[in-house]
Amino acid sequence: MSPSDFFYRNREIAGFSNPSRATYTAVRELLENSLDAAESLEVPPNIFLRISEVAGQTESETKFYIMRVEDNGTGVPADHIPSAFGQIFYGSKYELKQARGTFGLGGTMAVLYGQITTHEPVKIESSTGGDIHEFIMNIDIQNNRANIFKHNIRQNPTGWRGTSIEIQMDGDYSRIMHRLIEYLKQTAMVVPYADITYIDPKGRLYKYERGTDTLPPLPQPVRPHPHGIDVEMVKRLISTDKKSRNMKSFMMENFQGVGAITAEKFLKSADINLKSKPKTLSSEEMVRIVRATKDYEGFKRPIASCLSPIGVELFETGISKELGISEDDYLKVVTRKPSTYLGYPFIVEAAVAAGNTIRKSHGPGIHIYRFANRIPLLFDEGSGVIWKAAHKNINWKTYSVEKDTSIVIAVHVCSTKIPYKSVGKEFMADQPNVEKEVTNAIREAARGVRSYISKRTRIQREKRRLNIFNNYLPVIAQFATRLSEKEEMPDITPLLTAVSTVIPEEKSTLAEVPQIVEESSE
Repeated sequence: MSPSDFFYRNREIAGFSNPSRATYTAVRELLENSLDAAESLEVPPNIFLRISEVAGQTESETKFYIMRVEDNGTGVPADHIPSAFGQIFYGSKYELKQARGTFGLGGTMAVLYGQITTHEPVKIESSTGGDIHEFIMNIDIQNNRANIFKHNIRQNPTGWRGTSIEIQMDGDYSRIMHRLIEYLKQTAMVVPYADITYIDPKGRLYKYERGTDTLPPLPQPVRPHPHGIDVEMVKRLISTDKKSRNMKSFMMENFQGVGAITAEKFLKSADINLKSKPKTLSSEEMVRIVRATKDYEGFKRPIASCLSPIGVELFETGISKELGISEDDYLKVVTRKPSTYLGYPFIVEAAVAAGNTIRKSHGPGIHIYRFANRIPLLFDEGSGVIWKAAHKNINWKTYSVEKDTSIVIAVHVCSTKIPYKSVGKEFMADQPNVEKEVTNAIREAARGVRSYISKRTRIQREKRRLNIFNNYLPVIAQFATRLSEKEEMPDITPLLTAVSTVIPEEKSTLAEVPQIVEESSE
């Protein structure tokens, strides 16, 4: 069975379980491919998305839609287009570095789903800066390759660079509309340097304008860390290695953070001869090496250059832009130091927001936004490590957060290997190290919440007090004038000024955030 045939029979594994979910997943996969293409070129992404209803359809529960996504990314070379969109597991993201997708599955699955539900081919236009290549094709499911019906080449007078893809598919837009709009909003939150334009089936325009032209640094590919290897990986490294003359040089050439001294000490601990040639290792010796890497503590921590966190400034820009945060609201963003799980590096970023803006837009309670490698995780909200960290690991009473308090928590985890529980990338598994870092990141971002809430409470109390004076002092002054049989009422302005001075004083101290430390596993 070919990979295309397997996912044709089991498309729910990749998130195409029903027409509404398939509509959402197709948008997400194509949009994220476009974002990756623009970011790899180090230009702010310009994404155009349009979903239009096919004309002349009868009323039914689901309908045929045409989905078009266009970007200003790198473009796809013409000789790679048939494989990139017509072959499952064909991709450019198999290096060891942070990426939104790694399987070479999502975009092709959208094409496959459209084909099996409408029997219509996909239309792809792409340019790397030269001529524009247009392909009309579908997938040979049994052989996992593209069937090309047309390939047109035309001139590119404007010098456009990028890719556009147009797919006709069966969908249920009405059921997924709100979720889709929320996905675009959250994407704009973690990609504040992108400009996203969306036109829905009713012709309504949604515009998510960029808040900055600054992009985070690109992640750099790295060699594997010894703590993350297995026997199969060792066999592959040995078969492709052409430089190493002995095991000492093999360790130094193929793994990150392994120098001459570390290689010698490790191989001695694993009882492997330093001068042995890698290709002469027996199966028993390979297993012994892998087992020894799990226990050896002399390796350096994994290199974090393969990661690209959003950063405090960009994350703060995105959240402020999409949630409408004002100066009177509380917003704290933190980026933790790199950590590791099972030999894979990861970085956790967290933001906590509170205030009147959050209360008006979200209502009371704790509201969580979850992101992994800049992908919003919208489904299975009550599952995964982020929900557990926010709701079970933190005692919010320590921060004066009650049930009716409005608070927003946004957590972003970036890694070379996100511990997803499914191919659909909806929520993360409970990895202890990841859970610990997420918990501590939220705590760090929330340290000023108690101070903010208490000061806001005092301000509201003083405003209510001032309102009482405003309402009753004029009446008291009027009766006092009558009792004293005087003609003119006393001037109450100085008294009102005196009782209101505490409000600006309280406001001026809202920015002073003491370090509130909860019991932590740090």
